This record gives sequence, structure tokens and C-alpha cells, in this order.
Amino acid sequence: MGEILEPFTQPYLVEGWMRGSHNGPIMPVSVEDSTPTRFDGPPRVTALGFQLSNGMLIGPRDMFKDKSFDNARQKSLDMADMMRSHGPFEPHRLPLEEMEYTTMPQVSKKLAGRFKPLKD
Repeated sequence: MGEILEPFTQPYLVEGWMRGSHNGPIMPVSVEDSTPTRFDGPPRVTALGFQLSNGMLIGPRDMFKDKSFDNARQKSLDMADMMRSHGPFEPHRLPLEEMEYTTMPQVSKKLAGRFKPLKD
């Protein structure tokens, strides 16, 4: 089981924060703590473990409820603070070409007449 869970001891950035429009650190959490309330995130992952014994399924066991993931959770929160500090821009926000499921393309089109080229 440890081989499967070990990659989650180091947070990494994933797409999916704020309805899929932002990058954020994936954070291993217990099922109890899986409710994202901060800007719909940070992106969370849960893990439930089951065992098969004499043809019977035993479980579930909340694998990320383990205190050994506390450090990964703290790193995730620190990374989330750093990413959020960029505001509504990259690298926190996804690149414009990946924002098709948001209102960003419509807003950009509406404001297109206000944009002026930069002069040297």
C-alpha cells in the first residue's frame, strides 16, 4: 500500500482549482476534510483502502487520515498561498487558451475594443 500512497507525500501542481480554471497543489486529505471551501480548493485527493478476506470486502479505511500526511498537507497549503498571491493571472490561472469552460473568452471578446498595442 505504501508504494501507492508515497507519491502523495510531495504536493505537485494540477489543473482543477476554481471550477478547473486555475492551477493548485493537490492535497491529500481524509474524507472528513475533503470539503474544499477556499476558492473551491486547494484541489484535494482522498484514498479509501479495502481488503479482500475470505471472499468478503473489508473496509473502507481512510488512508489519508494518517498523520504521516500532515507535512504534505502543510506543504500544499504553503504552495496554495504562493499560487493565490499571483492574483487572477498566470501561473495561478490557466493560460487563456485553456479557459474555454469559463466566461473568460466572452469577457475578452467584449473588451477587445479597449485593448491598445504597446508602443516602444
